[in-house]
Amino acid sequence: MSQPSASDAIERDVMEYDVVTVGAGPAGLAFAIRLKQLKPELSVCVIEKASTIGAHILSGAVIEPGPLDTLLPNWRDNPPPICVPAKDDEFWLLSKTGGRKLPLPPTMNNHGNFIVSLGAMCAWLAPQAEALGVEIYPGFAAAETLHDDSGAVVGVRIGDMGVAKDGSHKPTYTAGIDIRAKVTVLAEGARGHLTKRLIKQFRLDADSDPQTYSIGIKELWQVPEELVTPGRIVHTVGWPADNRTYGGSFLYHLDKGRIALGYVSGLDYKDPRYQPWEAFQQWKNHPMVKPLLEGGSILSAGARAIVTGGWQSLPKVEMPGALLIGDTAGLLNVPKIKGTHQAMRSGMLAAEHLAETLSPQGWDAKLRASEAMAELRRVRNIKPGFKRGFWFGMFNAAWETVTGGASPWTLRNTPDWSSLEKIGEYESPRRDYVDRSLPPRDRLAGVYFAATEHDEDQPVHLKVVDTSICVTRCAEEYANPCTRFCPAGVYEIVDDPSSEGTGKRLQINAANCVHCKTCDIKDPYEIIHWVTPEGGSGPNYQNL
Repeated sequence: MSQPSASDAIERDVMEYDVVTVGAGPAGLAFAIRLKQLKPELSVCVIEKASTIGAHILSGAVIEPGPLDTLLPNWRDNPPPICVPAKDDEFWLLSKTGGRKLPLPPTMNNHGNFIVSLGAMCAWLAPQAEALGVEIYPGFAAAETLHDDSGAVVGVRIGDMGVAKDGSHKPTYTAGIDIRAKVTVLAEGARGHLTKRLIKQFRLDADSDPQTYSIGIKELWQVPEELVTPGRIVHTVGWPADNRTYGGSFLYHLDKGRIALGYVSGLDYKDPRYQPWEAFQQWKNHPMVKPLLEGGSILSAGARAIVTGGWQSLPKVEMPGALLIGDTAGLLNVPKIKGTHQAMRSGMLAAEHLAETLSPQGWDAKLRASEAMAELRRVRNIKPGFKRGFWFGMFNAAWETVTGGASPWTLRNTPDWSSLEKIGEYESPRRDYVDRSLPPRDRLAGVYFAATEHDEDQPVHLKVVDTSICVTRCAEEYANPCTRFCPAGVYEIVDDPSSEGTGKRLQINAANCVHCKTCDIKDPYEIIHWVTPEGGSGPNYQNL
């Protein structure tokens, strides 16, 4: 339950709805559209922390169109701005200097699918929701949940605007409003910060494994048009990841000379020296990739956590007054490398449930009995199998695919932070990296392409419970992995003569943050907590 604070004494405006949805991603928008289709008389509000719809959305993304066909049957007559039919699939095992083409796993066959920009697709969905009467408010960052005397969720409080770094009110101060609703729908995406608190408060994960994640780092390039084959889809495994690190790439040929490419690193990696951003840049300079990009330019770049725990990590998705949908619940199908169809499917199913009852009660059972969960159960053992190494993981994936997930066992998940080994107890592999020549030159240059903006004079939204740990225990045991796993250079250990004992301190460059949530997930002491900055702050992704 939200604890009383000084802000509770502030007089706040109140808006009331039947349903408030937190997050204007594919799950939240599909939910809102479907609910208004079924029950046009209900008042439905969607709030989004980004300055515009889609500005914080980052995904590969190849989508299965089935849920979209159901939601908007005529969508092909007016498709999203980037929507390229999938044509050719390739799957490669890379070495440092070359690669070997592998048979395409059935789960990765994209026949009938579409390559899209998920951010552009959400911006395209939003006006269709508004046309049905859904009220959408970008720049509204939900800072906390509201609860009644019994503890039930009764809405959300929008964060105050115009608060200085020291907590004082600037001349532009505006108190955040309270949005109250009969049902609150959490559609925050991977590692939602309100969802994280509610899972703990209501013990929603008491009967499930811990959730697990990867980090996806993506760039959109403009290259000579003759190099692009619209609809071509290439995935790779192998180099630059070593046998003990889960990693792989995607490369999607769009239209108009554009290529979307990225690298995914499992956040269950053990090596405290591993750098996900550097692995991505190394992959870009591989001889099979580099010729596509030379002479091109980066249009946009960013990073986002990806939920990967699957069937065994799904928490209970209902609580008094609220429910979870999409990636905030954890519905991505890792072997398919897809979550959008699952997010939309869960949102639409939740809308059908609320149209009948306007109550979260029964939602957990309904989701677990659905095809969305049956799909996750069939592939539940594939991602955990890679914890035992790349080749075991590949063999296990083949077995689980052939048997349709009929194994009588379920491999367990453990929290990603617990897998990190200490600096003196882990022998990092020889990375065998290459000299890089493609931009960006470093992480700060990469942040430029995310167009991230935060008012420097606002409270730091990355809360570190005890910064003394950073320059003592963490420095000794892990050599400060936050300085390496963050893709945006947010965390630095700097000299500080005033710091007793160590002469060092942690510096948080919060203005660089691209809201990927990696620090909240991978910190080995669980002392970093990501919370929402001022509404509208953060990256401004273009077509990611």
